[in-house]
Amino acid sequence: MKANRRIDSIRKQILALDFVAQGTISKRTKVCGKPNCRCAQDPDARHGPYYEWTRRDNGRYVHSVISAEKAKQLALAIKNHRKIQSLLAQWSKESARLIKM
Repeated sequence: MKANRRIDSIRKQILALDFVAQGTISKRTKVCGKPNCRCAQDPDARHGPYYEWTRRDNGRYVHSVISAEKAKQLALAIKNHRKIQSLLAQWSKESARLIKM
């Protein structure tokens, strides 16, 4: 059946993914607060960039400052998480189609 083949394809796509994480990554610059620092006058001279990962953990928002390298890894993991959610929705539709038969 075609639906079974589509489900097999979805399974293979999920298995091919590596790291998975939820949340968002923000890139920020900051003003240090020292009145004589260049960052106080010039927005282009602000400190950073700093990367922050925001996610929900046990119903609460958690924020973590991460390195640029970790931000790249997490960006891929977040993309994978969204891909899995999409694939699971497709899997659910195909399963319902087979069950209705």
